[in-house]
Amino acid sequence: MDSSSSPSDPGLLTISAKIVIAGGFGVGKTTLVGSVSEVPPLNTEAWMTEAGEGVDDLPPDGAKTTTTVAMDFGRISLYDDLMLYLFGTPGQARFWFLWDDLSRGALGAIVLVDTRRLDQSFAAINYFENDSDLPFIVAINRFDGELAHDVDEVREALALNPDVPLVTCDARDKASVLETLQELVSYTLSLAEVSEGGRIRAHA
Repeated sequence: MDSSSSPSDPGLLTISAKIVIAGGFGVGKTTLVGSVSEVPPLNTEAWMTEAGEGVDDLPPDGAKTTTTVAMDFGRISLYDDLMLYLFGTPGQARFWFLWDDLSRGALGAIVLVDTRRLDQSFAAINYFENDSDLPFIVAINRFDGELAHDVDEVREALALNPDVPLVTCDARDKASVLETLQELVSYTLSLAEVSEGGRIRAHA
């Protein structure tokens, strides 16, 4: 994490951190970044074409017409002294090679899950459990504001490590996304070792 003085309060130490938003194809990553970003979100969405037929597993409602081909980017001041930079990963398997670069230097990750297509979540969870040292939490996206399955049932279906937090989130709702980001920050801080000569203050 990088730190700098806040322009509004020269005496306040502002910490900036990178957060990765990961998950399968069409689970709501672009929506999540866009709903909470304080600046116009940058995304690299492209129109879906015939080239993706038979390759990309479309969401069940059939309404998705674009897809992220590199990343989404947004920024949010989670606290007065904590700025988060959000990087959303592409969900399709053919773009997974970008995940290492997007995860490098990050504080932690949120794996967004669509319970209607849990199979789309296994690759992302496996990546952070086995191929990355990045702390992560799993967030069930409440499509239409509803929770289709019990949280404990989802944990069991995902074979999720009991130490990994599992929360619910409405990717369209800013307050809900903020709560999820706060959960991730609290979790990563609880795991972090205090570096010699410095201290990270956890927020209540």
